[in-house]
Amino acid sequence: MQILNQKFNTVHDTAPFSQIKTADYLPAFETAIKKTKAEIQTIIDSNEPPTFENTVEAMAYSGMELDRIANIFFNLHSAETTDELDKIAQEIAPKLSELANDINLNTALFTRVKAVFENKDHLSLSREQSILLEKSYRGFVRNGALLEESKKETLRNIDAKLSILKLQFGENVLAETNAYQLHITQEEDLAGVPEGTIEAARHLAESCGKEGWIFTLDYPSYLPFVTYADSRELRKEISIAAGRKAFQANEHNNEQHVLQIAQLRFQRAQLLGYQTHAHFVLEERMAQTPEKVQIFLQDLLRKAKPAAQREFDELSTFAKQLHQLEKLEKWDGAYYSEKLKQEKFSLDDELLKPYFELSRVLHGAFRVADKLFDLRFSEVYNIDKYHEEVQTFEVHNAKGALVAILYADFFPRKGKRNGAWMTSFKPQYKKNGLNERPHVSIVCNFTRPTPTKPSLLTFNEVTTLFHEFGHALHGMLADTIYPNLSGTSVFWDFVELPSQIMENWCYEKEALELFARHYQTDEVIPMHLIEKIKASASFLEGMATIRQLGFGLLDMGWHGQDPSEITDLKAFENDVFATTQLYPDVAENAMSPSFSHIFNGGYSSGYYSYKWAEVLDADAFAYFQENGIFDKTVAGKFKDTILSQGGTDHPMTLYKHFRGKEPQVDALLKRAGLLK
Repeated sequence: MQILNQKFNTVHDTAPFSQIKTADYLPAFETAIKKTKAEIQTIIDSNEPPTFENTVEAMAYSGMELDRIANIFFNLHSAETTDELDKIAQEIAPKLSELANDINLNTALFTRVKAVFENKDHLSLSREQSILLEKSYRGFVRNGALLEESKKETLRNIDAKLSILKLQFGENVLAETNAYQLHITQEEDLAGVPEGTIEAARHLAESCGKEGWIFTLDYPSYLPFVTYADSRELRKEISIAAGRKAFQANEHNNEQHVLQIAQLRFQRAQLLGYQTHAHFVLEERMAQTPEKVQIFLQDLLRKAKPAAQREFDELSTFAKQLHQLEKLEKWDGAYYSEKLKQEKFSLDDELLKPYFELSRVLHGAFRVADKLFDLRFSEVYNIDKYHEEVQTFEVHNAKGALVAILYADFFPRKGKRNGAWMTSFKPQYKKNGLNERPHVSIVCNFTRPTPTKPSLLTFNEVTTLFHEFGHALHGMLADTIYPNLSGTSVFWDFVELPSQIMENWCYEKEALELFARHYQTDEVIPMHLIEKIKASASFLEGMATIRQLGFGLLDMGWHGQDPSEITDLKAFENDVFATTQLYPDVAENAMSPSFSHIFNGGYSSGYYSYKWAEVLDADAFAYFQENGIFDKTVAGKFKDTILSQGGTDHPMTLYKHFRGKEPQVDALLKRAGLLK
């Protein structure tokens, strides 16, 4: 039997990465799929009348071996992929889609679930059991259980196609990211670029056997270059390269993938009786309807647009005064924003970076979690890892009980997609008297240490680390019975609350003094720098807000209508961005072909969630500020009513249990400096 199909004989039942061979995955998946089918068949074949326990609860615990294998495989496919893993992913995705449909479209199984659901008023179910029953029943209906047989077959075909298209989309974006290099051989072309970034570029060039310096589209390389490089021509070159990922005439072009994914999602929604994909998705979100999302986005746009226009005009005037620039282009934005920030606040990311050494920031996040939630993090070296750079931690509570295992993976690599995310290798759940603790992972792409410097973070990277750590806390502090209601298994427009609220501590003196120390002198970050960080927190926030709103509107544009009329992807984007666009359009660039959040990730019809959750997090953090940012009572309430509860109740109910009332948008507008 494959190692993946056995109980892991490892520390805390952690994944035995070093013992897994690439050839193990396919047979392990096939064995686990058979086991899952057998578990479902046992439920169907029961001679007992359907009960909550023998049907709904039994389903919640079915397929756990398969889920575990899928978690390991697909997490590696994102963080440490190879051509072989890509091929396996293409082969396994339709099989997993087919299995999901075999379960969701099984009439006999649905009949049992329906019988329990229709009898629910006569059952003495706990709140969590009631939610599980409701979710199980709705899951069947939303996935086609009420369709006639011919339409079920159509649904299967759509889902199989979507599973492949989404994978291909992601692989194309990664291939395009890896394919580009800006190779510089003249030292004068490096003017303005920070010393640490130059050193990393030289190191990369050496590793490629080349003279000079290499910059890539990986964020730790790309962002400092477009922010600091004085060469406008080179900023333009790398900026256009980033904007045309998967939008070029080559084998990695994603235009047809975008059109097909949008069309198939629309067809699927119509088949299930919904007006659009957005109507289907939003039925299970706090926002509920596309109309409500549009009202939310347009309301914020109305409030942010005047500020954004003022900021853009100020930035344009500043660039003209500084360098006689007649027209501000996209490749100028980060560069002049940084120069203006330095002038206004005497604040330079390069000035801050020495105070944000990666390991100290990570341990700062740990200390914040300890002060809030009584958690102790200790690095351990006896847990297997999928890459030598990954760090592993045991997390204990104040009584010494194990809370979770945390993996941390911080640097860019060839087989790792861009961005930052949290994921899990094993969920929390309770079964047979045991509270199984979760194995959670945070994955980022920060600047690597060099021969002369440790990894020093920009302030933006500091908030990114705290953001992903907030997601991790949601996973680690989970305390539910069923795995499919545990941790981050919540409505998508609620899932960003725990992550976004954690970013707030990065701006507070009390928190910064825990970890922001100069990596050479050990000096605590000076008070005047903390004041500048706070003062600059809403710098160009109007522009940042409408940029995010533009992405949300693009998402709703693809998914909130019939997309069959869209034939020209670029023209469609220009129409959508008309109300949020400040910079002139770049003809060679398009957003959608590399918009992985909505075409490869889980954010389709959900990109608005970032702004939605900002309303929640600003309102929630205001509660902390009223009582003290490390107030144990407020932190305890946040842990008990939100972090530990997962999807065991409606998010607004959970939020009101914490806050005592619904969230108010004013806290966000005030924080963003958008309130008059």
